[in-house]
Amino acid sequence: MSIRNLDKMFRPRSIAVIGATDRPQSVGAMVMLNLMRSGFQGLIMPVNPKHDHVAGLSSFHDLAALPSIPDLAVLCTPPVTIPGLIGQLGHLGTKAAIVLTAGLDAQSAGRDVSLQQAMLDAAKPYLLRILGPNCIGLIVPGLGLNASFAEAAALPGKMAFVSQSGALMTAILDWAEEKNLGFSKFISIGNSADIDFGDVLDYLASDPDTRSILLYIESIKSVRKFMSAARAAARNKPVVVVKAGRTTAGAAAAASHTGAMAGSDAVFDAAVRRAGMLRVNTTQDLFSAVETLSRTKTLSGEKLIILSNGGGPGVMAADALSLAGESLAVLSNEARSGLDAILPSTWSKANPVDIIGDASAERYGKALSAVLNDGGSDPVLLIHAPTAIVKSEAIAHQCAPLAASPRTLFSCWLGGQGVSAARRVFNQAGIPTYQTPEEAVQAYLHLLAYRRNQALLLQTPSSLPQDFAVDSEHVRTILKDAFDNRCNLLNEWQAKSVLAAYGIPVVNTQHASTPDAAAALAQDIGFPVALKILSPDITHKSDVGGVALNLESIEHVREAVRKMSARIGKAWPNARLQGFTVQSMINRPGAHELILGMAEDATFGPVLLFGHGGVATQVINDRAVGLPPLNLMLAKSLVADTRIFRLLQGYRDRPAVDLPSLYLTLVKLSQLIIDFPEIAELDINPLLLDEHGAVTLDARIRVAPPATSGSGRLAIRPYPKELEETVEREGVPDGTFLLRPILPSDAQAYQHFLQTLAPSDRRSRFFCTTHQLPPSELARVTQIDYEREMTLVIIRREASGNEKILGEIRLATDPDNQSAELGISVSTALQAKGLGSKLLAKGIRYCRERGTNSMTGTVLAENARMLGLARKFGFSLSIPRDGLVDIHLALAQNQ
Repeated sequence: MSIRNLDKMFRPRSIAVIGATDRPQSVGAMVMLNLMRSGFQGLIMPVNPKHDHVAGLSSFHDLAALPSIPDLAVLCTPPVTIPGLIGQLGHLGTKAAIVLTAGLDAQSAGRDVSLQQAMLDAAKPYLLRILGPNCIGLIVPGLGLNASFAEAAALPGKMAFVSQSGALMTAILDWAEEKNLGFSKFISIGNSADIDFGDVLDYLASDPDTRSILLYIESIKSVRKFMSAARAAARNKPVVVVKAGRTTAGAAAAASHTGAMAGSDAVFDAAVRRAGMLRVNTTQDLFSAVETLSRTKTLSGEKLIILSNGGGPGVMAADALSLAGESLAVLSNEARSGLDAILPSTWSKANPVDIIGDASAERYGKALSAVLNDGGSDPVLLIHAPTAIVKSEAIAHQCAPLAASPRTLFSCWLGGQGVSAARRVFNQAGIPTYQTPEEAVQAYLHLLAYRRNQALLLQTPSSLPQDFAVDSEHVRTILKDAFDNRCNLLNEWQAKSVLAAYGIPVVNTQHASTPDAAAALAQDIGFPVALKILSPDITHKSDVGGVALNLESIEHVREAVRKMSARIGKAWPNARLQGFTVQSMINRPGAHELILGMAEDATFGPVLLFGHGGVATQVINDRAVGLPPLNLMLAKSLVADTRIFRLLQGYRDRPAVDLPSLYLTLVKLSQLIIDFPEIAELDINPLLLDEHGAVTLDARIRVAPPATSGSGRLAIRPYPKELEETVEREGVPDGTFLLRPILPSDAQAYQHFLQTLAPSDRRSRFFCTTHQLPPSELARVTQIDYEREMTLVIIRREASGNEKILGEIRLATDPDNQSAELGISVSTALQAKGLGSKLLAKGIRYCRERGTNSMTGTVLAENARMLGLARKFGFSLSIPRDGLVDIHLALAQNQ
């Protein structure tokens, strides 16, 4: 369930308060007081079995006595009463309830069912939505609705605040009132037994009263729903997150480096980035980030120019930037020339630009203009420290008109009362102002992170990269053998075989059971070789002397086997030795040691890790994590989030490595994890990488029976390859086609497809004659969220190997999966050949399989072909109105 009936929650016309009372310092009394003084214009109906009047209003002794069905009920009665009351409300026809009562999850309703579950069971037959339990309530200032027991009220505004913590909610309300900050919605979700973050995000994403969304998160339920809703909301408006709990408890118990390094907080960061949201560390940062995002222009450049009338403040800003891992911009020749003509010869000649402490208002204006108009795109931070030479307000008036520049401009007015007028001038001009250089740089960093996360939001990966083949049956055989032998840790040879089956490069590795067998294999492989023990009980082989390198002869191999066996037998007498692996000795003196891996996060499921590898990988702790599925762009972003990325690009006499091979290896690893939920943990360490490519030297894989089959355990739904099918049409040139979901890589093919449509066909499909989409819109069309929308395309592969789109059907399903709106088009040259019927039939099957109740569409009355197609498939057609016909197909009754 998602947004169904939430309009009754957030826009009620009548409210019943069950447990309303006049008893001082009680929840029921506070709720009534808030409702009365907030100015709610709807009907308020107190319910109290003992009193005829509450808060000056007529009170009703039970729900049956209510004069009308309340849109919203607020419950503040003992826990044991809640399930029964919810059942009564549902029977009456109430569709939304706020349960303020705490303790429902800790008490039993009998039969090992908690009161909270009994409450949900009572609500389910009536589709009654519940906020809470254990919450503060709900405030909608624009409606004069305060259905909470918070002491402070909320001012009207355009920010929505959603919190799991009631205590934090009341503190934020008090703080916001002092700062004169307003809200569109103020929502406490408490235990989120029914309405959770995903539901609220879906509602707020299309709420016209909300321009930005603020979240305080402690935990997440229904992670795929959350990620899907978050990505949809973040496409429409800024979503800023504070999350409590930044520890990595439990990581030490992991069997691999990846498990120990992929901490839950790092995973949450990765999820926020992937969803296009912005994470901040404090509640104060939360509101500061929203103000910055709402008041600044879209960031285009990624480096900062600092202009100041003093060296100290400029250096402080530069230090804050450097500590965050970001860089100053290099001044362009145009900017340097312009500044040389304006500033004294003693100016800094570099960024930060020190325009000298005696700068007049005119010098400030000319210097800022020279920087903003140099043809670049990097943002500019203007810093001013007050002096007795010129008033700060005069400088502000001189510089404020320059805000019309397309460049992003920040400002920092150091001081207090003496610069307050200057701040007002800049605020009125829409230029964000900050009190310290560090605060200004932090604002820039928020904007930069948001820009990068929004870019990631446009990267919806495919499930199966088309440039490599996999041998999934070989992997399935290895995993079955492991389960049959009750072994949860694959040996090195098995692990490398699994990787090789997915095209991940591995060093030639063979399995030997005896010293003689090891010597013979070494002879076949060619010297020098490396020898390693094979034991399911020893994870890190090098730590126990289980690795011997650069063995040059048969005698060296035999001797290494004997010594290794004796050492392990003495130090680890209970360890099971399954033999040894013999592998080629890779000699790449300039190669980097990397780690690639996968671990299971308790909330977000499988996560992928990349970082600096080798035996010291946990000590160095240079890693980044990401959520599968990955495509090449997402893999590149994952690698770029590490410190070692700079080394991989080459330095001094070391050439740049083959980064494309690394990105492809990560995509292959992602696909392996998607295809085999039995893989619970995986390490590739080290992966050697240089300019010649990548090769795996060591690997370990832990397996376990999957709790969730298939891709259901993933936080983001991958490309649904199972929907692919072959389509054949007689009378069409090369009449065998592939019908499949759209891919991100289809962007250019889709652009070309639009150009194959005649103007009349483009008008019939899009109600306009556009023949080319801008890049941002093209990304939205091809990089879709498969969890909530679907575009199916008919593909023909050309002789050149390129794929050509011949037709499409787009299905946009509402969050509750009640209805899917469709749009369909076929290349003009191939119309009336049955391709439209193939697309629509596939779309109907897809919606039925998802349990969608109906399909709808709006068609131009003149579009006879589409109307005929709709009739053919059983759609009902409305009477034309304003040149449009609505079509509708009920699916549930035909399933």
